[in-house]
Amino acid sequence: LGATGRYRVLMTRDSDVFVRLSERVAKARDSGADLFISIHADTIDLPKLRGASVYTLSEQASDKEAEALAEQENSSDTIAGLNIDEETDEVVRSILIDLAQRETMNKSVRFAKMLLPELGRVGALLKNSHRYAGFRVLKAPDVPSVLVELGLLSNHYDAQLLTTNPGRQKLAVAIKKAVDVYFRDQ
Repeated sequence: LGATGRYRVLMTRDSDVFVRLSERVAKARDSGADLFISIHADTIDLPKLRGASVYTLSEQASDKEAEALAEQENSSDTIAGLNIDEETDEVVRSILIDLAQRETMNKSVRFAKMLLPELGRVGALLKNSHRYAGFRVLKAPDVPSVLVELGLLSNHYDAQLLTTNPGRQKLAVAIKKAVDVYFRDQ
């Protein structure tokens, strides 16, 4: 993505160290990210099961998180371009955060729908490949976010795709194509 010159890519880490989930989200928010992609490879005790999936935040999880985020940040942060300070009425604050979160969730779903077909051209997709969960990395109220499970390392075919340079290159190109479409349509 960075090599295209069209995007400024910010990695949450550049080595094999653990970065707290909240720090990853904060880094995306602090940089003014327009899209956050959390990339993973999973394993499961069913070696025949294979395929990629994409998670977006569920509606149910967002309400609780939006409220907790507002409290955590003392409602003094700027969310989706709206300055929400301590003088903002509690009800108005809650409504503004909810509206920002809903728009962010809609953008996340839109990107997931662009990404899944691209991943499907490279390898298998899990049944019900668009999934919803309350992963912490999906909970920024103002940064569209997806968690991508590129495949299952416990499956021979997925492992080959994930552990070889040609396989990783194909996956990277699939993600790039989806990012290009997403920003072209924005």
